[in-house]
Amino acid sequence: MQPLTDRDIRASFVNCTQGEAKRLHTPRDLPQLPWADLDFLGWRDPAAPDRGYLVTPHHDTTVGIALRATTNTRTFQHRGLCSICLTTHPGSGVALMTARKAGRPGREGNSVGIYMCTDLACPLYVRRIKTTKAVGGRATESLTLDEQITRTRDRLAAFVNKVLT
Repeated sequence: MQPLTDRDIRASFVNCTQGEAKRLHTPRDLPQLPWADLDFLGWRDPAAPDRGYLVTPHHDTTVGIALRATTNTRTFQHRGLCSICLTTHPGSGVALMTARKAGRPGREGNSVGIYMCTDLACPLYVRRIKTTKAVGGRATESLTLDEQITRTRDRLAAFVNKVLT
């Protein structure tokens, strides 16, 4: 992923108003992020724990999506599987992330959802830069790392397409 500026990020959002995009908290450490290892930039809002954001290259543009996380009260004994990177997390490490659809459907209240890592660090889990302590975590796969990255990008692109249509 190419490095983005605060301005690039705010201009990319497709499912919130310009005012909402202007008010959201962007990551403070943008210049220090491992951009080469990111298929998308994902972060949670420190001022609103139920909100998350992701920004990703999509076709010839950059698309930002505002997300809402369900509140999980799962215990450490429960496990969840991220639909994007296929990483297993204990307790509340995976949540249903919902996104208002872009345009008129979103203004009419339509949304889509997907189970994702609550820290939105899927690209780092796939590359094993970040790990989870869950039993299972990242399963050993017969796919190469490049194939796993492609699968992750494809799953994310499918979710972005659902938000855009």
